[in-house]
Amino acid sequence: MELRLDRLATLYLVSPLMRLASRQRASIPILMYHGIVDEDDSGKHPYYRTTTSPSSFTAQMEHLHRSGYKTSSLTDGIALLKAKGASSTKDVIITFDDGYRNFYQKAFPLLERFDFTATVFLPTAYIGESRLQFKGQDCLTWSEIRELQKCGVLFGSHTVTHPQLSGLSKDAIEKEVVDSKIAIEDKTGRQVDSFAYPYAFPQADFEFRKMLRDTLVSAGYRNGVCTIVGSAAYGSDPFFMERLPANSHDDEELLQAKLAGAYDWISVPQSILKATKTCAKRICGRP
Repeated sequence: MELRLDRLATLYLVSPLMRLASRQRASIPILMYHGIVDEDDSGKHPYYRTTTSPSSFTAQMEHLHRSGYKTSSLTDGIALLKAKGASSTKDVIITFDDGYRNFYQKAFPLLERFDFTATVFLPTAYIGESRLQFKGQDCLTWSEIRELQKCGVLFGSHTVTHPQLSGLSKDAIEKEVVDSKIAIEDKTGRQVDSFAYPYAFPQADFEFRKMLRDTLVSAGYRNGVCTIVGSAAYGSDPFFMERLPANSHDDEELLQAKLAGAYDWISVPQSILKATKTCAKRICGRP
């Protein structure tokens, strides 16, 4: 087993301290999944892996069911957070990025078995009437999406071409945000409320963040998620809500710690690192 400092700190430092404090927070865990597939990603550190094996995903969903969790939509989750009070139920939001076909094949049957639902974010350039691929994996077709939608699965935008938006012009960003929303609404007949930011979110770039938020509001979005690690809380920006990455290396102990908020500490070094990178880019970009 690889040494994971994030796991050690979460389970043996943060979790015990939280139990001692025994304070309830108005927060909701939003789990972030990508592909549900058996894939050799041993070349990456467990923290950076995005794939979850079908067996690991099964164990994680069984844990949620056994622990009494129920799934919420992003809209309902935000309403709970705005109410500030502790919910009488254990709420979790399950999200999937990239619109892979293995959601239809591997994830949905299990979600349906436990009466769970999820929000799937689609990069619309890779979604078609016939099968298309993104990053070497098959993506959903529009007919599969409409079938899943009838069963309660929600769909949101993940842009058109899945670019790093912070590197684009304002006009290009608007096109990615607007065109993807229009495409999904046209193909599903349902309003698209949610947006997921692709790649690492530049949280320290406040000017970009404001511009993107204004663009999302203007396009008619009501909420969104990003890759800032943590639980969504009362003070979270509803357009850039934090998520908890999940993959094959989240055993029951670590998954439960994430659900309980003990993994949220990661956002601090994450924020410092991103702020340092943003500052360095600005300095290097000066004449």
